Amino acid sequence: MITHLSVRGRGVRLYGAAVAALMTVGFLATQTAIGQQAHVSIATAEKKHVKQGERVHIRGHLRPDRRGRSVLIQQRKQGHWVTADRDRTGAEGGFDGSWRVQKPAGRYRTRVVSPATRREPRRVDKTHLFVYRPGQASYYGPGLYGNRTACGQTLTPSTLGVANRWLPCGTRVTFRYRGRSVTVPVIDRGPYSGSRIWDLTYATKQRLGFGSTGVVWSTR
Repeated sequence: MITHLSVRGRGVRLYGAAVAALMTVGFLATQTAIGQQAHVSIATAEKKHVKQGERVHIRGHLRPDRRGRSVLIQQRKQGHWVTADRDRTGAEGGFDGSWRVQKPAGRYRTRVVSPATRREPRRVDKTHLFVYRPGQASYYGPGLYGNRTACGQTLTPSTLGVANRWLPCGTRVTFRYRGRSVTVPVIDRGPYSGSRIWDLTYATKQRLGFGSTGVVWSTR
C-alpha cells in the first residue's frame, strides 16, 4: 500500500512537471511570436528636397522580409492624410512609390504606412518634404554691421537671416542652392532693386556657398 501510494505520488509529480514544462514551452513560443510580430520596421529613402512639378520618389524596405505586403505613400492635405501612391513589397520586402508634386512651395508632412495584418501590426514612418520655388537673390552685410535691422536685431557677420519685403518678421524660410540647405528667419526688409526678392545675410550666403547675386530655391 505504501509502495503503491509512493509510485502514484511520483507519477503525479512527473505529470505535473511535464505540464509545467509544456506550459513554459508554450509561453516562450507565444512570447517569441509576439516579439516577431512587433519587430516590423520600415526603412525609407526619400528625396526630401524637390522643386515644384518634380516627381517625389520614396523607396524602402519592410522588415521582416515578406512579399506582397501593402504599402501606402501618403501626404498631409487640409488636415487629412491622402494616399498619393501605393505599392506591394517584393521578395526582399522592398517597395517604391512616387508622385508629381503640385503643391506650392513649403514644408509638408509625408508618411509611409504598412496596414495591419493578422501576422503583423500597423507600421508608420513619418518624414517631411521640402518643396521649393526659384527666386532672385543677393546678399548684404559688410558696411552695415552694428546697425539694427527692420525686425529689431543687431546685424553682425555671424547673423543668420534674410531680408524680404512682405513676409512677417521671424518667418522661417528654407533655402536650397547647389545641394546645400539652410533654414533662417526673416530679420529685415528689402531688397528694393531689380527683380530680387531675397537679401541673404553674409553668414547665410556662406552656409549656402552662394555668390553675390543669382537664383536660389526657397520654401516661401
